[in-house]
Amino acid sequence: MLFVANLFGFATTVAAQDASAQALDVARYQLGSGDKIRVTVYGEEDLSGEFELDGTGLVALPLIGPVSVGGNDVATAEKAIGEKLADGYLVNPRVSIEVLNYRPFYILGEVKQPGSYPYVNGMTVLNAIALASGFTYRANEKKIVITRKVNGEERKVTVEDTTLVYPGDIIRVPERFF
Repeated sequence: MLFVANLFGFATTVAAQDASAQALDVARYQLGSGDKIRVTVYGEEDLSGEFELDGTGLVALPLIGPVSVGGNDVATAEKAIGEKLADGYLVNPRVSIEVLNYRPFYILGEVKQPGSYPYVNGMTVLNAIALASGFTYRANEKKIVITRKVNGEERKVTVEDTTLVYPGDIIRVPERFF
């Protein structure tokens, strides 16, 4: 299990994660296409609101236009928006970002209802398979593969049913050979 967690770039294993470790992983969540965020600029209601990241990771904000936040964690995105607002628009802007809707995850292959599903925080591979109405009779339950983007690079790894699922993950359940 440690190999899987380290290959994805996360410092903890699923089996050893406690509440504080899970909160740490959520804090490092990278914003991406399809995420819906609430941007709050303290004292500036006209600049605050709910926005969706486009396919390139840009979010179009009032006054300053498009800002690239895709691939950044929330704190880095707050800083980028704050710096753009400070560049000739506001004095010492305070920006806060909250993720309202995470992008979906996908499950393909030998499940009864493959497709796109809304992400729920703390979801495991087994939970995701349950959402897809379970395995088909041909499913190879021991060779489930997750494809995940980590720092802009796609990684494919065979995982266990207790592995955490993240927004944008692609879970593939292969067919077994008799």
